[in-house]
Amino acid sequence: MTLFSDFISQVCTEITHNKNKPDGIYQYAVTLSPLLAAVLPPSALTGWLNAQTCWPQFYWQHRDGTETAAVCGEVGRFTHISDAQALLDTLPAQSQTRVGGLSGWQFDTPSPPQGTGGSYLFVPRAELRISGSETHFLVNIDSRRPAEETTEFLRSLVWQTEIPALNSTVISARHQPDEAGWTQLVTDAVTAITGGEMEKVVTARKTALELSAPVSPAAFMQASCDCNHRCFHYMLATGPNTAFVASPPERLYFRAGAQLYTEALAGTVANYPEDDRAAQAAQWLLAGKKKGHENRVVVGDICQRLQGAVSALDVSAAAVIRLRKVQHLYRVISATLYAPRDSDCLQRLQPTAAVAGLPRSAALAFLRDNEPFDRDWYAGSGGYCSPSRSEFAVSLRCAKISGSRVDLYAGAGIVAGSDPQAEWCEIENKAAGLRTLLGSDAHLMSRILLVGAQNARNNAGFLYCIKGFPACNPKLV
Repeated sequence: MTLFSDFISQVCTEITHNKNKPDGIYQYAVTLSPLLAAVLPPSALTGWLNAQTCWPQFYWQHRDGTETAAVCGEVGRFTHISDAQALLDTLPAQSQTRVGGLSGWQFDTPSPPQGTGGSYLFVPRAELRISGSETHFLVNIDSRRPAEETTEFLRSLVWQTEIPALNSTVISARHQPDEAGWTQLVTDAVTAITGGEMEKVVTARKTALELSAPVSPAAFMQASCDCNHRCFHYMLATGPNTAFVASPPERLYFRAGAQLYTEALAGTVANYPEDDRAAQAAQWLLAGKKKGHENRVVVGDICQRLQGAVSALDVSAAAVIRLRKVQHLYRVISATLYAPRDSDCLQRLQPTAAVAGLPRSAALAFLRDNEPFDRDWYAGSGGYCSPSRSEFAVSLRCAKISGSRVDLYAGAGIVAGSDPQAEWCEIENKAAGLRTLLGSDAHLMSRILLVGAQNARNNAGFLYCIKGFPACNPKLV
């Protein structure tokens, strides 16, 4: 597209002739003209990323749709948030330069170590960011390196927003643990909880899918954006067919200056296409003592973790967030930080009770000894941080793409009285939110409905209704 090529040429000229280059990393930013921005709606950013031949790439879409960003290339990369924080500390307070990607945590230790290791965070070379009605093109430049390095990279960018069709289908699926192993895992967890070792533990399952053809990460991400509404969406791609994608509903935290917002998202009930049925289920969720207690326990855990870091703290009344298949009980927690440092925020808030359990050290010890796979990026977080503002979401409802293999992750909170079959049905439905993007799987759907019906008869749990299948009337417990 000539319009985009001319725009890039103008940017390169201005960067080359810039006489006021600060020492270190600085940013060149320009707002796209209405003519150019008109052909780049938020839904086109995944296609734009897919067309580029430089990595890493990171895609970010806020759950309320107010911001979408696509970045590619890197000026610097960090494996620890503490190293990224050291860079942020050198930038002006109002700098728009962001460090984005995935923040992991050391799962093989009882609690996250100082620095929250295992991260893949980077300063991108180029970014397209749509905020509200404006589209910005931002370039991060290291003044200590030749300007030609930046301009050569920019001229390699192409204008293309079409995205390939997502036509891969599932050939086989292998669960870790399998259903028998899951039953044993949940049974052991309930035994430990009954024995007073812990109050709750979040056990998980990894499903390795073999596909008929390699899947495009960008196409997979866009397909999830199109159907999983009111969720954060992000993707870290490290190669043409290698990526981690996530569509979680839960915010880990948002920081604007010293103001911090986090949330407790715990307590789940089925959603229904009919508004009146959905409202009845939501009202049950708000009034239920068990679900309310579960949420308050998570609130208490978050507040305890923030002790010593905040000067004021407020917890909102309970509300319900309605998603495609489920509804969640949540409360917003706001606080004023003594020192607005993302390294400290991540260390305190990650891993959450939604991915580990309570007490955290006991739950992690149980998972370390009993869960039969490496969680990898699952249960960490994804997002960005900058001197002025930061936001991360919890890495749930996620998948790791490796060519024609896709690993799906799903977990369930286990408490006293949890039924293994009901929990298996729950993780089947959670995984289905992404698995169904790869084509229909009648066996999977019939299995979910069968187990859900059995659970309803046994008063063991409820079924998350799958779109396109007959409505069910599970018993809420």
